Amino acid sequence: MSYGIANLSIVPLRIEPADTTELLSQVLYGELFKVIERRKKWSKIRLTDDKFEGWIDNNQYVAISEADYDTLNTAPTRLSADLLEFVQDSQNQLITIPLGSSLAPLTYLNHSFDGHAIEGRQSKSRIIDTAFLYRNAPYLWGGKTPFGIDAAGFTQMVYKLNGYPLARTVQQQAKQGEALSFIEESDIGDLAFFDNNEGQIIHVGIIMPDNYIIHAYGKVRIDRLDHSGIYNVDTKMHTHKLRVIKKII
Repeated sequence: MSYGIANLSIVPLRIEPADTTELLSQVLYGELFKVIERRKKWSKIRLTDDKFEGWIDNNQYVAISEADYDTLNTAPTRLSADLLEFVQDSQNQLITIPLGSSLAPLTYLNHSFDGHAIEGRQSKSRIIDTAFLYRNAPYLWGGKTPFGIDAAGFTQMVYKLNGYPLARTVQQQAKQGEALSFIEESDIGDLAFFDNNEGQIIHVGIIMPDNYIIHAYGKVRIDRLDHSGIYNVDTKMHTHKLRVIKKII
């Protein structure tokens, strides 16, 4: 088994070892992973935080030893807290990093950073404030940043920035936490999941005060939430059918 770390800002994680294949997710600066298979140009990896797997370009990460991997993996969590920041390398070159990038490997990579950071577990009351940082981010299948994000990537990153782990996909997230019977039992920051006509869970959002929800649909937006589902305030129609509400925190 070999190991790696993302030393660039937003590395595409693809379904197959080719630039033209589907974007599954993104590997943000500082994220650690195990290398499952390495080929001439591509490596299949398993991310350490959420165990998500996919292929990345060999030119877009740094290989590290198992000992260094273990040291970095046990370091305190420290994440960049601004929409966009940068780190500086030993040649004074700048590398942009998005919100939620891991700063734990800075010393190992010989990079410096003087922006805002967030550490440890935060109060659940901060969930909505964090979600607002992504407001109006365009929807991007596989995205995890304010420059493009999908529904599960949005909830995962918001929770991650507050110190709470979530899985990567909507279906995986729906298996976490405690199911609630009614909207009235939910708290601000709980997750609402939505299904299609075949009963498959396909969407997730974060519950806000006064029966509103913030979610990634076209963009990260705020809509009404009722017992039927999400009511789009622009189109004046329901767009998603409510399946279950889960209390993760």
